[in-house]
Amino acid sequence: MNEKPLTSLSGYLLLLIGLLLLISSAFLFVRGAIALAVPTLIVSLVILMGITVINPNEAIASTLFGDYVGTMKQNGLRWVNPLYSKIKISLRARNLNGQTIKVNDKMGNPIEIAAVVVWRVTDTAKALFEVDNYQLFVQIQSEAAVRFLASSHAYDNMEDEHETVTLRDNTGQINQFLEQELNARLERAGVDVVEARISHLAYAPEIAGAMLQRQQATAVVSARKQIVEGAVGMVEMALARLAEKDVVQLDEERKAAMVSNLLVVLCGEKSVSPVVNAGTLYT
Repeated sequence: MNEKPLTSLSGYLLLLIGLLLLISSAFLFVRGAIALAVPTLIVSLVILMGITVINPNEAIASTLFGDYVGTMKQNGLRWVNPLYSKIKISLRARNLNGQTIKVNDKMGNPIEIAAVVVWRVTDTAKALFEVDNYQLFVQIQSEAAVRFLASSHAYDNMEDEHETVTLRDNTGQINQFLEQELNARLERAGVDVVEARISHLAYAPEIAGAMLQRQQATAVVSARKQIVEGAVGMVEMALARLAEKDVVQLDEERKAAMVSNLLVVLCGEKSVSPVVNAGTLYT
């Protein structure tokens, strides 16, 4: 079922006519012209019953004896067939602040995740007649989409080094995937997702401590690796400059001792204390 536009008449003129007929029927009753007063009253009531108000970003879906007739979206005071059953529905953008849920990521780690979804109704016929409760439908399908997204990607690259898109490091792409998944799920309810973003992402409490220690260890190893690479480069440069300037002739044993001392100085966490050696390496 797709939305059909329903044309309505301006209600200002018909409201004026209905009020005039209502006053006329009252006047006829007073004058005793019952035969004219009753039809005039019925006509005035029929006209007034067809008057409806449509606010901005609001629509009214109309049915006639169970058959969908169309949807009115013209704002203001409108008039339609008074026999139509009218259902008002908002077309404004709405926020869905999803609850934090626990789910396993692609690698099986329990994580906590939540999302914020901005959505609006674009097809009133689908929203009202294709699903039982479109607001509840949006809520449940949003949670299902978040669960599907979390189980399809790893939390970070520490679990899967070959993963190109992770939940923590690629938030832009993850949000795009979430928006596409939601639009695919909510299209049957006539709902369009304006924006979808991950609002909360963390490891579950039972493994958060262990994962924090692992992250800290990884950071320490990465920093040490960078320090060692820099120290080796500086040692190579020092040996090359000494040989280039011909400052001192070093055999392999002395080079090894010098490299060892330089690496200790450059890679140590604390400041070193110099030791003056008055002798040689061989005495």
